[in-house]
Amino acid sequence: MSTAHLKLHTKPEVPLEADVLNTAKLAGLSQSGIEHLSVMHGNEKASLGDFFKVTGKGNSEIRLEGDLSNIKMIGAGMSDGKIVVEGDVGMHLGIGMSGGEIVVEGDAGDWVGPEMSGGRIIIKKNAGHMVGAAYRGHTTGITGGEIFVHGDAKNEIGSGMRRGFIAIGGNAGDFTGVNMLAGTIVVLGELGIRTGAGMRRGTIASLEDAPMLPSFEYACTYRPLFLRFYLRKLQENGFKRKIQDKHLNGIYKRYSGDGIELNRGEVLLFSK
Repeated sequence: MSTAHLKLHTKPEVPLEADVLNTAKLAGLSQSGIEHLSVMHGNEKASLGDFFKVTGKGNSEIRLEGDLSNIKMIGAGMSDGKIVVEGDVGMHLGIGMSGGEIVVEGDAGDWVGPEMSGGRIIIKKNAGHMVGAAYRGHTTGITGGEIFVHGDAKNEIGSGMRRGFIAIGGNAGDFTGVNMLAGTIVVLGELGIRTGAGMRRGTIASLEDAPMLPSFEYACTYRPLFLRFYLRKLQENGFKRKIQDKHLNGIYKRYSGDGIELNRGEVLLFSK
C-alpha cells in the first residue's frame, strides 16, 4: 500500500477547506501534484503545499500529521481507502462519505460524518456537536456506515439518522437521536436531556440511567439479545474497558417513543 504523508508546517489562521484530502482525489498524483492541489483559506484560494509538507504519492492511504483543528472537510465524499489523522481535526470530517475508513487519533470538531452513507469513522478522543447528523434544513442524517467516538460527544448525535450505527464511548450531550428515522445509537456513558425527541423509529441504548421525555412510555424491562451483539462488536473495536459482563447479560428498561410520532422508536437504559 502506497501512502501519501502530509505534515502540517503552517497552521491556517482561518478555517481551511480541504475537501481535496480524499484518497480518490490524490490517487496517482506525484508529490508535486499533491502540493499544487487547490484549497480555500477563508475566502482566498491557496495550495496544499502552502500548509503541508508532502512525501510519497497519492494512492489508497493518506496520513496527516499536526494540529488540524482548523482544517475542514477532510475525507469529503470519500468512497474507499484510508485516512489517518495523527492529531486533532476540524469540522465536517467525512461529509457524505460512502466507503473507506477515517481514523483520528485526537479530537474532532462538529459535524463528524454528516449525511454519510457508508464506511467507518473512528475518533479516538472526543467529538463536537452533530455527530452523524443531517445538515440544517435537511431531514435525513446518515443512511449507513459506522461512527465510533471513544470519548464524549456533544449535542444532537444522529439527528435525522435513517440507518447505520453510532457508538459513543463516553457521555453524550442533549437531544441524542433527535428526529431519528431509524438506525442504532449506543452510548456507554450518560445521556443528556431530551433523548430521542421526535424520533420515529430506531434504537438508542445507554449503559446508564437517564431522564426521559414525558412523551416516552415505559414499555417493559427485559434482556435485549440484539444489544449483546452490538456490545460485543464494540468490545472487539476497542471499547472493552466500559463494557462488563453485567451489561452483556443485563436487564434493560425499554421506553417507546416519541409519542408525537406514534411510539415506534425505543430507548433502552441499563437497569441491572
